[in-house]
Amino acid sequence: MPRLSSTASPKHILCHYINATSQIQIARISNIPNWHFERVVFPGQHLLFEAPQKAKMEIHTNTMATSVLSDSISCQRLQVNSDNITTPFDVVCAKPNELELNRELVEL
Repeated sequence: MPRLSSTASPKHILCHYINATSQIQIARISNIPNWHFERVVFPGQHLLFEAPQKAKMEIHTNTMATSVLSDSISCQRLQVNSDNITTPFDVVCAKPNELELNRELVEL
């Protein structure tokens, strides 16, 4: 799992994505060799993550029987100024209880 910190490494940038839809999405970065990132993003949830500067995030939206690629976004467009973030969890969690839910999902 890529680390979350207030200062990204020189080759990585700190990024922020919001699922502004009413559907569950899967955020995936697949254009970087030997690097894996895939997360479930619930409606209204904020996702804070580090990614290589050249990464592109694919947003897949679930439909009845399949997942559809609905967007592809350069992570440079998702980059945030990390000086404005006190802790990653201030941004990652839209609701206080989501942190515990997300930890349980990661452990499964």
